[in-house]
Amino acid sequence: MDTLINKDIDILGGTPVFSGTRVPIRILIEHLEAGDRLDEFLDSYPTVSRCQAIKVLERAKAMLTGNSGEAAA
Repeated sequence: MDTLINKDIDILGGTPVFSGTRVPIRILIEHLEAGDRLDEFLDSYPTVSRCQAIKVLERAKAMLTGNSGEAAA
């Protein structure tokens, strides 16, 4: 079970949210696309921890770059 992201049909119709919150992951991306700093997002959504937000961004980066997070040999 993923403890970082929750996707439950009973929470916002299955929209992926930060676990333990009702804050959709897409809101973080939208804030960053608009030029907001991470701190601005966190101030607006205090139920999301800095650690959660950073881990989601790291996961997205790894998925998009094909990097599993392991150091290159």
